[in-house]
Amino acid sequence: MKKSRGKVISSNEKEFLFEFRAGKHDCILKVPLTFPVQENINDLHGRLMLLHRIPCYIENELKDSLSSFIEEETIKDFDREAELALQRLTAGDLDVNKLTNTWARCYTETTLEHARPEEPTWDEDFADVYHELIHSPASDTLLNLEHNYFVSISELISERDMEIKKLQERQALEMDKVMNELGNTLSDQDVNAVASQHFDAQQVLENKWASELKQVTTIQKQEYQEWVIKLHQDLQKSNSNEINEEIKVQPSQLSEPTDSGARIFEEQPQLEESFTIHLGAQLKTMHNLRLVRADVLDFCKHRRYGSSGAKLKRLQTALSLYSSSLCGLVLLVDNRINSYSGIKRDFATVAKECTDFHFPSLEEQLEEVQQVVYYARAQRNSKQKEQLDIPKNGGDDKSKNVERNPSNILPGEFYISRHSNLSEAHVVFHLCVDDNLRSGNITARDPAIMGLRNILKVCCTHDITNITVPLLLVHDMSEEMTIPWCLKRAELVFKCVKGFMMEMASWDGGISRTVQFLVPKSISEDMFYQLSNMLPQIFRVSSTLTLTSKE
Repeated sequence: MKKSRGKVISSNEKEFLFEFRAGKHDCILKVPLTFPVQENINDLHGRLMLLHRIPCYIENELKDSLSSFIEEETIKDFDREAELALQRLTAGDLDVNKLTNTWARCYTETTLEHARPEEPTWDEDFADVYHELIHSPASDTLLNLEHNYFVSISELISERDMEIKKLQERQALEMDKVMNELGNTLSDQDVNAVASQHFDAQQVLENKWASELKQVTTIQKQEYQEWVIKLHQDLQKSNSNEINEEIKVQPSQLSEPTDSGARIFEEQPQLEESFTIHLGAQLKTMHNLRLVRADVLDFCKHRRYGSSGAKLKRLQTALSLYSSSLCGLVLLVDNRINSYSGIKRDFATVAKECTDFHFPSLEEQLEEVQQVVYYARAQRNSKQKEQLDIPKNGGDDKSKNVERNPSNILPGEFYISRHSNLSEAHVVFHLCVDDNLRSGNITARDPAIMGLRNILKVCCTHDITNITVPLLLVHDMSEEMTIPWCLKRAELVFKCVKGFMMEMASWDGGISRTVQFLVPKSISEDMFYQLSNMLPQIFRVSSTLTLTSKE
């Protein structure tokens, strides 16, 4: 015989009683439960069976009785609370109008058909307007205005660099004079005082120019956005596609200076090879592969002196800014989130040369990333403390490193920045790597390789169909990077990326993509062509088959 009943212990705690017969013995199970019950009934039932060693033939009856008891007592509690609420309402303790307004507001907020449609934000409105204009005859006018702004910022940066250079030259002469008098009329303290004055003067000058550049870019961004909105409104009123060419590029900005001394740089011929492949188990997907010898920042820089090719690249980047065909770039960085050293500083310099009219500045994006890293580290550390698990296989060293440097990221992790002011990229993946990549002993499980896999997965989920990847996982060549080192590293990256691309079919259903493998500009032509010959052997590039028939 089995039966259950309940007993009230306190206002929020009740006792569940379950009577059952086990052989010749009559047993009673008593379980105190706190209401409302937050635990899963199946988990609670399993623990009761295990702890009290209840026979298996009682399992179903115990589960049914426990479920019925919890359901009945919960309904009773709801009824009791409803009765008390009605009593307060009839007694006049509650404001009826306030209660109905609160209920109506909650209903409209939680019911989609009665909720107010969300109003688009300024960024969304501007994005829609810009996308419409850049795909209209107004695109040339927009590009001319952006180029004029770019030239203005470039001239300001040139003026800043010249003034800083003059200050440094003047300070160098002063320091030489001081060093010549050291030990005669001047002491070490005098030399330190002069060096401190020079440092302060440089800081004041750099801060002055940084403030001026920030002010100019802010004004440019506001003027540009207002002008784009006004142009769109004027076109809608006139219902015409005729664009008044009020903004034109100056002729001096279109042609490069003829004087060799005035050239900013001498371009090296860019080596490039393109391939078409088909990947997939059953349903084949066509992809485009490119092997390019260039500097990674060449995909970010705009040319001050315009040309037809540079203008077409700028137009293509603008046309696909708000589309499902975005361009991404992988930048190898250290574990610090800033723009103060190395390739990060060079990239930040390029990003400042042209005002970003659509997204926050690089500094603002990095500050937001840093806050996310702080939050993620705090969440991870708190979860580890709750689990009280002892790390294994070297995990303790990494956890200690994270605790010592909560603002840093680990190798293989990456953060993303968005840009509309780069020449051939909309999204930059800042992938954290360490000095271990300079050795030739990395495997497919290396953090950098796994980071590439995660980057490709982000590309699949966020409409990035063109991605540029450093093939050797370095941006510059060094002495230890011999020919066997390069061939071994390239083979590893080729094979891993091929596997990741085959995984893409399950991630996005099979979308055609372009993957650019980038090698440093300092690599030799012979090495480039060796890598070019390796690529089709690994990816099995499609080739034309000629059929002949015999009559």
